[in-house]
Amino acid sequence: MRSVSSLLAERVTLRLSSVDRIFVAGYVPQLQTEGQVVRFLLNRGYRIPSPAGLGHNHERVIAEIDAFVADNDLPLVTFAKRQRKEDVARPFLAGAKAEDREGVVLVGKAQERVMGWRGFKDGKDPRGQNGHPHFVYRRQALFVNHYYFYVWDRDWGPAFFKFCPYAPYPMWVWCNGHEWAKAQLGRAGVGFEALDNGFRSVEDPDAAQAVCDRLGADHLRRFLTKWIRLLPSPFIEDDAETGCRYDWSVRQVELSDTAVFDRPASGRAWFEAAIRDHLDLGRPERVSLIFDRLIRRRGKRPTPGRFATEVITPDVDPHIQIRYRASKVKAYFKEQRALRVETTINDPYDFGIGRRLTPENWQALCARGNDVNARFLAALGEGQPEPPDATTLSEVVLPSQTADGLRAPGMRFGDPRVMALLASVAACGHAFDGITNAALRTRMTGLWQPAYSSAQATYDLGRLRRNGMLARDPGANRYHVTEHGRRIATLFTRVGARIVVPTLTQLQDPTRPPRGSPARLVAASRAYDQELDKLLKRENLAA
Repeated sequence: MRSVSSLLAERVTLRLSSVDRIFVAGYVPQLQTEGQVVRFLLNRGYRIPSPAGLGHNHERVIAEIDAFVADNDLPLVTFAKRQRKEDVARPFLAGAKAEDREGVVLVGKAQERVMGWRGFKDGKDPRGQNGHPHFVYRRQALFVNHYYFYVWDRDWGPAFFKFCPYAPYPMWVWCNGHEWAKAQLGRAGVGFEALDNGFRSVEDPDAAQAVCDRLGADHLRRFLTKWIRLLPSPFIEDDAETGCRYDWSVRQVELSDTAVFDRPASGRAWFEAAIRDHLDLGRPERVSLIFDRLIRRRGKRPTPGRFATEVITPDVDPHIQIRYRASKVKAYFKEQRALRVETTINDPYDFGIGRRLTPENWQALCARGNDVNARFLAALGEGQPEPPDATTLSEVVLPSQTADGLRAPGMRFGDPRVMALLASVAACGHAFDGITNAALRTRMTGLWQPAYSSAQATYDLGRLRRNGMLARDPGANRYHVTEHGRRIATLFTRVGARIVVPTLTQLQDPTRPPRGSPARLVAASRAYDQELDKLLKRENLAA
């Protein structure tokens, strides 16, 4: 635990917990059963609850959408199969943001699957009572057009409403809690630098965390109600009197914990080491501890899901994630700047929380997500050493500055003069006698070149001192090797002599394995090179 606390306390410039992506589903409670569909049509004035009534309503909605697009001069795009809709909408949303123009910026449509109501004549009673046909309604899978309304909202930034114009008229809404927080900070005059789905820096971190904590179900409901009134609707004024309106359920919510580092390389090195050492996080007993839920592997009702640690490397940055039922938690290094831990709850029922968007359910979801983030981060830190400081290598091999502003020349690994110089520093005799100009010349003429001069020795002693590898004895032209200098010099010298040089020597003639190698290894090595030559020739890559 010490490694996690030291990493986050000593090397983090900003840490925020916030709601990130949000998906809510709009549903009509009065259209969820067959009897309710019949009642809906009767309330519309149809004497016979025929499927034709649903068809008339569908045609009216499509006409309203077409009129809405024309009246507002909106682009209408038909999305291609597997096309990234976000990429199409991004420039339109960016333009609205630049102009601070609230409203719908793009309407798109795509054919997608949905479970909708279909009406049929009752086969058991085709004529019905009094000669009137009797209809039954069943939910069936439909492959129909869905409409995407991409909006720019001054309080929420980018969002979209996906609407199906077939009964029961489901709707899906996407928005982002980080974008809401950015809008609130902007209005309050608190400066910040944005990170993709987050913050890189904030003038007042405490104020930013207070804003993130304030986001609640009421804010989200006001946003939804506002746009439902502005967009084309499947309902008419008379429907409101019978109670036909949308209600909302949470289908996905992401809770994030983002820590921005002052030295990103240190955090990344620690995180990658944590991945290597914690590939057992996906075991059922570890998942149970992280998600704080009982997992049954045997019995009549075992917990569903695949329990395994997933290490994902689609690009450069690795992700580590584990799953519990439909939900998951993952950690990754965001934009080479921040460690991001993120719990995605895809079904509130996984945690015994209701789906309906209410203040109580929302608070419970946020609390659960933040708790899982903390448990996952603690699990990653178990048994980890102190985070390595990757900047140490840069400070040694690249030019840098001392604390008093003087230039410290770099000690480039592999440079023959530098390697000879470090070998001289690593010599045991200096621990007793120290290093003088004459003693360094004696060592360097044997390790590097006979023409090594006193002026060169003076320069080298100076750069060793500025890099903290030597310290001058008071009142004398003699230096002693520091503990830091001895460690660096010994490491570089041994790595060069025992690993780099022998390996490079063997690589000069890779087709000739070292003497004494097993016969099968020799044959395999030669076969490998022959096949590689064939491949290069076939691909016209041979030299």
